[in-house]
Amino acid sequence: MTLLIVGGGGREHAIIKKLKENPNVETIYALPGNGGIAADAVCVPEIGATDIDAIVAFARSHAVDFAVVAPDDPLALGCVDALHAAGIPCFGPDAKAARIESSKVFAKDLMQKYHIPTAQYQVFDAPVEALAFLKTASFPIVIKADGLALGKGVLIPRSYAEAEAAVRTIMEDRAFGDSGSRVVIEEFLTGPEVSVLAFTDGTAIAPMVSSMDHKRAGDGDTGPNTGGMGTVAPNPCYTEEVAQVCMDTIFLPTLAAMRAEGCPFKGCLYFGLMLTPDGPKVIEYNCRFGDPETQVVLPLLRTDLLTVMQAVENETLGELTVEWRHASAACVILASGGYPGHYEKGKAISLPKSLPGNVTIYHAGDKLADGQLVTSGGRVLGVTATGPTLRQALQDAYAAAETVDFDGKYLRHDIGRRALAALAD
Repeated sequence: MTLLIVGGGGREHAIIKKLKENPNVETIYALPGNGGIAADAVCVPEIGATDIDAIVAFARSHAVDFAVVAPDDPLALGCVDALHAAGIPCFGPDAKAARIESSKVFAKDLMQKYHIPTAQYQVFDAPVEALAFLKTASFPIVIKADGLALGKGVLIPRSYAEAEAAVRTIMEDRAFGDSGSRVVIEEFLTGPEVSVLAFTDGTAIAPMVSSMDHKRAGDGDTGPNTGGMGTVAPNPCYTEEVAQVCMDTIFLPTLAAMRAEGCPFKGCLYFGLMLTPDGPKVIEYNCRFGDPETQVVLPLLRTDLLTVMQAVENETLGELTVEWRHASAACVILASGGYPGHYEKGKAISLPKSLPGNVTIYHAGDKLADGQLVTSGGRVLGVTATGPTLRQALQDAYAAAETVDFDGKYLRHDIGRRALAALAD
């Protein structure tokens, strides 16, 4: 089979490595891919992930049997719709269903209408209205840009002065472009956070192993929000009892709500959850695999990934048993110094000649320059290890991270610490 993967980050590298395990897969094209992905797939760097017409033309001319659209932007732009129109089987939601991530307002209104537990919220189209509301609010509070913002469009002001600055940054300065034309302001929830990715064909759902992300740039959850500095799986806070509550009150009701709204969701639906004193609540939905959650979840998948994706496309997921390894996984992100702010690119990357069998390096922000891998993004590499325990997985991931070098390499040193503490309770 010939496969096509849209995207070029660590998430896509993890998907590609897992798809390669299927013996029927002969060729995988990555559009655009990256320098490290080139070792596992045929990269087409001249076609960007949002160049929908070029993606479809390439898929047609290269007799692609199955496509996977991984990032949020092409999903929101209708890449799956266009591939389907061209007769190409594809994994991922159509543009109408992708609104569950591409519009925070759509998602919040959906949850309110169908009684899916989430934070109380208000929507504002003008800064003056938002600021007037904030004068009566209690802090901390959460302010979100309506549209896609590379995972950085969420601010948590702890005072009115910070909130005013946040509103002006989003709505007046347009720090996130048109995504900030509207904002959602919602109550600040407390409790452990859990990420649950799930395969769904619109009716049946197969949740993946839970995970815990680490969004802040610095140790001790300090500094600005990032796209994610590391992950562990499974999340010890997500017990079987909690999982059942989430299935009954969040997962199945969300699928039913999307069907009722005429936009059934097929693909990977990401549930960002907060386990509050009042029970699990939805912080956010994503319409695709999380990054870097994918880098710890897919290594634990025992069932063939392509088989699962085809069942989603064919709406036969309910006939398939999706199995997982009883193990743990940890991913440590190696970032460029300065990320998520300004950082330099083009730094030569030194990788170890060999890795232990339980360790994988996923390439996210690098490219080939004269045959040498160099940095090209903020999050450069994800070092993932699996193990019988979380402590062992973390130990092996950090040991492997020390064998990688590039100028300005930055990483958090406390990935998994909260999870280990939860296990000890």
